[in-house]
Formats: sequence, C-alpha cells, structure tokens
Amino acid sequence: MSTLAVALAPPRERSQARLAYQAACVVGGSLLVAGLAQLSIKLPFTPVPITGQTLGILLVGASLGPGLGALSLGLYLLEGAVGLPFFAEHSSGMDLLRFASATGGYLWGFVLAAAMVGWLARLGWDRSLRSAIGVFLIGEVVVYAIGVPWLMAAAHLPLQKGLEFGLYPFVIGDTVKLFVAAGLLPAAWKVVGRGGPPS
Repeated sequence: MSTLAVALAPPRERSQARLAYQAACVVGGSLLVAGLAQLSIKLPFTPVPITGQTLGILLVGASLGPGLGALSLGLYLLEGAVGLPFFAEHSSGMDLLRFASATGGYLWGFVLAAAMVGWLARLGWDRSLRSAIGVFLIGEVVVYAIGVPWLMAAAHLPLQKGLEFGLYPFVIGDTVKLFVAAGLLPAAWKVVGRGGPPS
C-alpha cells in the first residue's frame, strides 16, 4: 500500500518530476507545521504551550509516509534552529532543541512520531476512521513518551509534576486534533478514489 502523497505523485518514469514533487511535499509539510505552531496558547504554570503542531505532524506523517514525513519534520526543526520564527510563539534557535530546553523533547518527538504515523499509514491504517484513530493515538503517545521525560529532566521535576506540566493540560486538545486528523485522512482517500479499510 502507499500513503496519500505517494498515490498522487508523478509516476516513477518521470523521475525529475517525482523528485520535485517529493521535495515540495517535504517543504510544504514543514511549513504546515510551522503555521500551526503559531496557533498557540501560553499556560501560566508550564513552559509547554498549547499549539496546533500535533495536528500538523499527524497529517504530515500520514500523508507523506515514514521517510518523507520524518524528513519534513527534520526540515522543520532545522528551519527553526537556524533562526526562522517557526516554533511556537514565533520562537526559534538551536537552544530550544538542546537537552536543557523544557520543550526540546516534544520537538524531537515530532520527527519520530511522523515516522511512526507514516509507517502505519503506509500499511493502510489511515483509510478508515477507526484505524486512523489508532494511528494518530500512537503518534501522540510517541510525542509525549519523549516530551514528558525530557521536560522532567530539563526542569528537574518529579513524575507527578512532569505529568501535570507536560501531559494533563493537553489531553483534551490533542484528542480533538486526533479526531480531526482521523476524519480528514479517510475522507481524502475517498476523494482520490482509493478509500476503504486496509487489506
């Protein structure tokens, strides 16, 4: 099976067009996440803001697949690291990716989550609402499995505080984003005429 972006790509015989298309997808994915990062709400009790980034990584990973999805999120991190205001609240800089950064784990987790979601989508798990919910839930678990321990280490927090600062405030919002993504991908497959449950 393939992912949505691969299904819409120029045929392999047109190698230059296919390569240009893949490059455009990678750049477009990074810009989508950068745009959604600016939809942010600063919480007074935690250094981790509520953002739209999670929705972006779910859509990018599922649409592009594991390789291109991870590459797109890696490009996003590079863009922010070199000074483009692409992280939450128009922030940027390499310091946000270092181990001492409270939010660094979430940013690095985006890359792994996009790869995981892309791999499952390539198996066809993004074709129906039920399986897509599972895919995107796994993607969000990956983000928090890296982000919360990183936050705890960077801010010297015990487990309970780490969960209070880095997980609990985001559960409702990320559940909404999960269902939005899970509705969009199967619908997109139906538009291109290749929907249905995975075989």
